[in-house]
Amino acid sequence: MAYLYAKMEELGKLNIIAFTHRDLKLDEVGKLVIGNEEKPVRLRALKDRFGWSELMMIATCNRVELIYVSGLHHDGPLAGQSLAPAGSVAEILAYLYPVLNEAEIGMFAEKAAVYAGLPALEHLMKVSSSLDSLVVGEKEILLQVRQSYEACREMKLTGDFLRLIMNRVVKTAKEVYTHTRIAEKPVSVVSIAYRLLKTLKTTPEARMLIIGAGQTNKLFSKYLRKHGSTNFTVFNRTFSKAEELAAELGGKALPLEELATYRGGFDVIITCTGAAEPIITPDIYHNLLAGDTSGKIIVDLALPSDTAEPLRNADGVQFIGMEYLQDIVRRNMNERYLELEAAEAIIARNVEEFRPILRQRQIELAMREVPHKIKEIRTSALNTVFVNDIQQLDPNSREVLEKVLNYMEKRYVSVPMIMAKDILLSKSNY
Repeated sequence: MAYLYAKMEELGKLNIIAFTHRDLKLDEVGKLVIGNEEKPVRLRALKDRFGWSELMMIATCNRVELIYVSGLHHDGPLAGQSLAPAGSVAEILAYLYPVLNEAEIGMFAEKAAVYAGLPALEHLMKVSSSLDSLVVGEKEILLQVRQSYEACREMKLTGDFLRLIMNRVVKTAKEVYTHTRIAEKPVSVVSIAYRLLKTLKTTPEARMLIIGAGQTNKLFSKYLRKHGSTNFTVFNRTFSKAEELAAELGGKALPLEELATYRGGFDVIITCTGAAEPIITPDIYHNLLAGDTSGKIIVDLALPSDTAEPLRNADGVQFIGMEYLQDIVRRNMNERYLELEAAEAIIARNVEEFRPILRQRQIELAMREVPHKIKEIRTSALNTVFVNDIQQLDPNSREVLEKVLNYMEKRYVSVPMIMAKDILLSKSNY
């Protein structure tokens, strides 16, 4: 289990227990996801059980993280406990996931990453900026983090401390995405294939032959549909799956064996099957053309390729294949990784900027009691300490005294705050 802790007075109560793709299989992470209906009750019970003042949970397909604020500053991951991370995490897991057996609890506890204090803040910034993502630069994680926070805020699980943390985390992530190129170039094969297809100036009416109804083709064809394409014919070995996808696209379904005799014409072929041998042979392609001599496009997302080699460089064929797409993915990923240093510099700067903000907020909260204390002193002076002297004053003198006290009360409220801010600013410049 990875455990990172750095004591810093202002952040000492921020803690994170993370279960991510780095140490767990995705199906293992999935076991820790809690349904939306159960989540409010189970998270409230967890918060109460361990005496945390605030709590939020981030849950995506490749990470589940508990971000909690302990009630006291401490030198370990859990409030009121000695530095025994594995046992503490196991206790939390056992309480939050009663369906897990002892072996599973031990496995998850061992593979958890635990952060406290400053490393917890830095980790949350890296997660939201996609530096810790399965695919670096995927901006969707920021939306997921924000939605997680809002959901927990609506459950009344969060408070002022996490509000400040999340404001700074979101600001940092936006700066990373704006001032670096970490999310600039796509690294999804489907996204890259669509962009390449778009450069070939296809029209919304272009006749699309979809060969294969698996996940990749589903994603790609739905993307085409979303961006205006309207003419789809779906071929698949299992006809029911072809029908299902065709219904979603508003197109026509045919069994794969009818591909060789299809004469409906086409402009674009999009193919992705699990076939060991090419599906689109020169003979089948010739039959599909049915005498049409206009240029055609083949987008082959299969490995091994569904398109016979002679067709990949044939005249009149614009071929987009997986080897080419994967080469673009590798180059784009390398460019994203080159941006990591700049992204981490943005995070470091935001951490430094956040320290005085957090300290100032702590002072503001502490100063909330000042007006009440001053009012208590004023009331005591008038009604107890100097009551006999005041009773001897004439009405005009009492009125002047009231004005003086009111003025002083208002001024005194602001003096401690101004002094505290001056001290804070002077310390931050050391």
